[in-house]
Amino acid sequence: MILELADIRIHPGQNAAFDEAIARGLRDVISQAKGFQGYKVNKGIESPERYILQIFWDTLEDHTVGFREGALFPQWRAIVGPFFASPPVVEHFDLVVKSA
Repeated sequence: MILELADIRIHPGQNAAFDEAIARGLRDVISQAKGFQGYKVNKGIESPERYILQIFWDTLEDHTVGFREGALFPQWRAIVGPFFASPPVVEHFDLVVKSA
């Protein structure tokens, strides 16, 4: 399993609209991608315009090739992209230890 971690910064004052948009984008678009396993979204307390999006994929290529180079990515960006204050910082991680 691969974890995609996206550090997202949105424009101030757009939290309620972004909360709805990211939930819709995950539910209606990303959940349709091959290799998609699930997601988590956290909003910053000290920095409320900062979000951490975690998406779990079967393989790295499911995200970097299948999703990013496929038809779903432009749909996703059309929903959430207008809120971005800057491009998200995205990294990928391998699972090392899992709790019971």
